Amino acid sequence: MQIQHIFIIGAKSIGQYGGYETFVNKLIEYHEGLRGIKYHIACKANGDGHMDESRLDGMQPMGYHSDGSVSEFTYHNAHVFKLRVPRIGPAVAVYYDLQALRYSIRYCQKHGIRRPIFYILACRIGPFIRHYKRRIEKLGGTLYLNPDGHEFLRQKWPRLIRRYWKLSERLMVSQADLVICDSMNIERYIQQEYGISDFQTTFIAYGSDTASSVLKDDDPGFVGWLATHGLEKDGYYLVVGRFVPENNYETIIREFMKSNTLRKLVLITNADGKYLEWLGRSLRFQNDGRIHFAGTVYDSELLKKIRENAYGYFHGHEVGGTNPSLLEALGSTRLNLLLDVGFNREVAAESALYWNKGSGNLAGLINLADRMPTEERTGYGTKARERIQAAYSWQHIADAYRRLWEKWGESNGHKGTL
Repeated sequence: MQIQHIFIIGAKSIGQYGGYETFVNKLIEYHEGLRGIKYHIACKANGDGHMDESRLDGMQPMGYHSDGSVSEFTYHNAHVFKLRVPRIGPAVAVYYDLQALRYSIRYCQKHGIRRPIFYILACRIGPFIRHYKRRIEKLGGTLYLNPDGHEFLRQKWPRLIRRYWKLSERLMVSQADLVICDSMNIERYIQQEYGISDFQTTFIAYGSDTASSVLKDDDPGFVGWLATHGLEKDGYYLVVGRFVPENNYETIIREFMKSNTLRKLVLITNADGKYLEWLGRSLRFQNDGRIHFAGTVYDSELLKKIRENAYGYFHGHEVGGTNPSLLEALGSTRLNLLLDVGFNREVAAESALYWNKGSGNLAGLINLADRMPTEERTGYGTKARERIQAAYSWQHIADAYRRLWEKWGESNGHKGTL
């Protein structure tokens, strides 16, 4: 049987860090039994978000670093390789992707692999990609790209770095054989911004699930978390996400303070540093007993339980494609109040309420939500879960990727082998 080798580059780990990491984990899990496909996954051996394979049930070591730590292992029938990175600040992401791509090309050369697919997640290595595209073509290989969101718009980056992200995106798109977008809005942007046809792009969303948390209402961990933060079920609105300006924490907190609700606003985020200090000086939210920063929650089942018992969920993200935290909220929380931008409407459709950044808009929506009959709020939750099941389930996403790999195989003489 002809084996199709697929190298995935850009995730830090499998299932333990963020969106791409969860995507890779789910993809190899759902494709574990597929004949004719072999995944090769790059992971970080050290540094921020590095791979800790001890958390993976069924992992089988294949090789070791000189210090005795695992360098390669198999998991869900995928070959996973861990690469060490230096401490060089933000540039480490570029270094890591380049190292992973070099390793993958050498691996193909060493093992005689022909016609591999290299699937790169995010646009970090654009200035270097032409050189590597030539090496990929010598293998008969194909370069696929997932451009993620608008990294060049994120306010956390200095202007010079944002200019690099934009340049890198343009160069990555110019060399990709296919751009796989997890948002239809991102796909339209890529086509219009760079003048490429819909034959060079495709849409495959990010995934989620609608299964309830395994934790019971009286679970000690959940009950203890509520007690620690002075909360009760249905007594709080929730925000979960990175603590960055483009997620519109300023608008959410300011408008919540204007509202008449007696419920609390719970923010699960890594809030620290200058942005928090600036918000404190600007909004004086410390004087409002309803505003509560609850730190981070890394237990996925506990976090799902917290979402399920929130009265409502705020989502203020406006830079990016299909956001994982939005999908998780739609699958768990009955009432979702979303910033009215194309990305969010595309995902939630009619299953959520929408707000804008105008003064008083969100405050008024909160007052309306507070008076909403239980059956109406439950109805929104039902529609949200149905939306996830119809378009964003992991089975749906995995099937879409399987069809993509099959289509590539048929066009390259592998018909019937995947």
